[in-house]
Amino acid sequence: MITIVQGDITAQHVDAVVNAANSSLMGGGGVDGAIHHRGGPAILRECRELRASRYGSGLPTGQAVATTAGDLPARWVIHTVGPVYAKTRDRSHQLASCFRESLRVADELGAKTVAFPAISTGVYRWPMADAARIAVTTVRDCPTEVREIRFVLYDEPAYRAFHEAARAAGVDRPER
Repeated sequence: MITIVQGDITAQHVDAVVNAANSSLMGGGGVDGAIHHRGGPAILRECRELRASRYGSGLPTGQAVATTAGDLPARWVIHTVGPVYAKTRDRSHQLASCFRESLRVADELGAKTVAFPAISTGVYRWPMADAARIAVTTVRDCPTEVREIRFVLYDEPAYRAFHEAARAAGVDRPER
């Protein structure tokens, strides 16, 4: 089941929240900053451990890794690094990979409910309608044991774009 919600991703009661992270995994702005801020120091502590062990050069674009959710009302945070949008280079496969890899990690964790933000649409400048189309069609077509995939959009324009993408993909389940 795919649902589209307008709201605050840090307030979602789900098994896993997906973080639109930067490759450093050390927090940043937008969704990444909000998740680190509300989730507290436990998330950053585990991100530092990941950097010191498996991801010394940072998490590659399109990949995903999990940490605790700290003080969030979720069990885990799945961090994924979206691509920066470029008119002259098609990176849509990297954006789609963010969703597939996040669902792969969710399956490894046993997560049944996952909340996604609009990955790469903030400072990475991916056009909202295109990002919504890629996100919705990718999760629709991705084999997973996750029972509910929830797109949590912060503002009305993002909500409308994802609602339209869901309608076009035949998975229209909007909520407020």
